[in-house]
Amino acid sequence: MTETVVTAAPGTPVRRVAELMRERNVGSVVLVDGGGVAVGFVTDRDLAMSVLADGHGGEQAAEGHASAPVVTGRPDMHLEEATELMALHGIRRLPVLDDGRLTGIVTLDDIAARTGDLELAHRLTAQITRAALPGFYFHDRGG
Repeated sequence: MTETVVTAAPGTPVRRVAELMRERNVGSVVLVDGGGVAVGFVTDRDLAMSVLADGHGGEQAAEGHASAPVVTGRPDMHLEEATELMALHGIRRLPVLDDGRLTGIVTLDDIAARTGDLELAHRLTAQITRAALPGFYFHDRGG
């Protein structure tokens, strides 16, 4: 897991969340409340699909465009358990909580880079993409 996680308050404007992503070179920001509890998750895809594509302005609160509840893992999870959770929920990033406190994040890139198992990363990417877009993969394409 990567121990540095970019976070913002739920009321942060989406434009600022996008700026944080650019500044920190990340594709997601975890929204945390005043007590440090993860209450939402905003990805670069969320910004493109939920904010820009729908014509919303950059001053709207990020929490209105975040995924919630946040699917999380634990620091003591085995890699297989984390990847199964990611595939089950169709997510590419898994925030890690220790006693309710955000301590890191596991991403598909982390898995590929740190395990060196490109086959695992490819299989996970395919599973997660299918889970996120089932209609695309399973509808009758005709012909």
